[in-house]
Amino acid sequence: MAGAPTLVLLGGGFSGDPDTLLDDFVLETAGRPRPKVCFLPTASGDAPGYVEGFHAAFGARDCEPGHLELFRRTVTDLRACVLAQDIVYVGGGNTANMLAVWPARGLGGR
Repeated sequence: MAGAPTLVLLGGGFSGDPDTLLDDFVLETAGRPRPKVCFLPTASGDAPGYVEGFHAAFGARDCEPGHLELFRRTVTDLRACVLAQDIVYVGGGNTANMLAVWPARGLGGR
């Protein structure tokens, strides 16, 4: 692991349009070719359509997209999963719910 993933705070984001400059900017922040981008859709309750939209938008780009669901969790070591990413893309939705779910599901805290 080279270090912690990049943190980019923004409103809006992926649209599926291959010419979206905001999505290009997010990928460029990693500072490496084919960055690993992990989408956390917790605030939307891991909505399948939101996850599909992320993969449609970033699957066509020069990166390695993935996602981490906490409601239908399949990953055992969340810390290792997150730290293995170059970019962690946190989706929008119910922020209060997300902040309650993350520690309850083992993401964050000590």
